[in-house]
Amino acid sequence: MPIDAAKALAAEPRQGEIGWDHKDIQLYHLGLGAGIPATDPDELRYTLESRLHVLPSFATVAGAGMAMLGGLAAPGIDVNLAAVLHGGHSIELHRPIPVKGRATSTSKVAAIHDKGKAAVIVLRSEVADADGPLWTSDAQLFVRGEGGFGGERGPSVRAEQPERAPDRTEERTIREEQALLYRLSGDWNPLHADPEFAKLAGFDRPILHGLCSYGMTLKAVVDTVLGGDVSRVRAYRTRFAGIVFPGETLRIRMWQETGRVLVSVTAVDRDDAPVLADTVVEHA
Repeated sequence: MPIDAAKALAAEPRQGEIGWDHKDIQLYHLGLGAGIPATDPDELRYTLESRLHVLPSFATVAGAGMAMLGGLAAPGIDVNLAAVLHGGHSIELHRPIPVKGRATSTSKVAAIHDKGKAAVIVLRSEVADADGPLWTSDAQLFVRGEGGFGGERGPSVRAEQPERAPDRTEERTIREEQALLYRLSGDWNPLHADPEFAKLAGFDRPILHGLCSYGMTLKAVVDTVLGGDVSRVRAYRTRFAGIVFPGETLRIRMWQETGRVLVSVTAVDRDDAPVLADTVVEHA
């Protein structure tokens, strides 16, 4: 059987050293569309090394995001990468991410859920530096055709949207070259750059990385609802509900509640087709 859940869950965690500096932070922010207008003081916090802060979603690419690939190579997991979809992602921040750092990343298969026709593998990465824990990141990977092994279905995490109108709506246009820039932070999947590869995957042109939409959305929430203060973010989770193409515009709807912001993200150009769902930013 391609997935041996007991073996995968019992496997020893994998450890690796990761590092980053201001150039990695700036490149990541630019890949999210930061820097427009280039001289805007609010945007300079993302692009100018003397004023730099770190958007917490940088955790998804620190160390070139190798935790996910390492997890798929864990004992007990032998799956076809073409059948793997990134179904959702969550991060928990233990303290603000420094502009420059070296840390130890400890990765393991935290859970495997049996959805019948598919399996969901939860890959957890815990990152700490010399001063203690920095963040915990969970990637939920949906593997088609690998269910039916008799495991638990797992939790169904849903964030019900309020029936009232959103408290704030922002639109963010994805630049035509944005996927080409974002992939320099470590996700080299040709699906996001090569038109011929995209056609083989069933798309008429390359699609944007889901984690790019994820970062763009958090930036919009931080810049508006949270007053530009990245240190207020405590946790952030989403479910990837659909694709978006470079050149399209994201519509980001936000509902403010005590200690959290509920978010819905859709593609304006395709009649508000869903992009991110069940999205929550927890904050101080």
